[in-house]
Amino acid sequence: MITLHWVYAIAGAIFAAYALLGARERPVNAAFWALLALSMWAGDRLGDLGNGILVLGLVALGVLGRLGRSDGAVPLEVRQARAAKFGNRLFVIALIIPATALLGTILFKQAPDWFDGKQATLIALALGVLIAMVTGCLWLRAGPMVPLEQGRRLMDSVGWAAILPQMLASLGAVFALAGVGDVVGGIVQQAIPQGSLLGAVIAYGLGMALFTMIMGNAFAAFPVMTAAIGIPLLIHTYHGDPAVVCAIGMLAGFCGTLLTPMAANFNLVPAALLELKDEHGVIKRQVGTAVPLLIVNILLIYWLAFP
Repeated sequence: MITLHWVYAIAGAIFAAYALLGARERPVNAAFWALLALSMWAGDRLGDLGNGILVLGLVALGVLGRLGRSDGAVPLEVRQARAAKFGNRLFVIALIIPATALLGTILFKQAPDWFDGKQATLIALALGVLIAMVTGCLWLRAGPMVPLEQGRRLMDSVGWAAILPQMLASLGAVFALAGVGDVVGGIVQQAIPQGSLLGAVIAYGLGMALFTMIMGNAFAAFPVMTAAIGIPLLIHTYHGDPAVVCAIGMLAGFCGTLLTPMAANFNLVPAALLELKDEHGVIKRQVGTAVPLLIVNILLIYWLAFP
């Protein structure tokens, strides 16, 4: 059976390739990606202490090692020639990934003997990446090392921010286990008018967005705000649909992602890669989308979760 371990194995192999390819040019970067590859390959066997030491190593390299950008971009004339030849058809390669993820999520669940249905989406996503990579190499007549070299160059440009979502999601789990959700819930419930469903929904949606802005990632905010408001109030007290509350609650949190520099990998790294004069230019452009979308998500929870 193909399980999530296959996805970890593939991801670990890619990070290991980044480490090997950059060992001479960027040894600190190589050490960083090597540790990440080790976590993918052996994280479940290292134990809590081993993983803790590994994470401290990643943090030390990120903070003290000065991860740097790598050279080796595809020559400009080659990129311009391909753009002129293929035009917008180049987007087909990128679209293969979500299309495969969608179809795989549906089909893999119908074959429980072959695929782990609980992880069908992640397995399909990994498969989509592999298919897109092979398609790109064949279509553009690029060697198999080109996607690895360019992937390494991009990841070196992103640097430590590449693992920020995983770090923040772990921090959210730690906060939830530490009882932060109960404390936040007690404070918020005192501010909500007694018996006000709309007030509870607004508190949950707005809290998801605000806590995401503080934490930098909706995955970190989700366990805290859901434990504080989502489960005790919206689901238990007002009998809301858990699927609707949680799914749209995450979308409300993602609205906060658009508004915070704490989401460095989403908002600061693109500005750096595009060499924008204003490092917060991406965030400013997203405000007009994030705020109305947050209002819509709050209303959707109110209308759909409580039939």
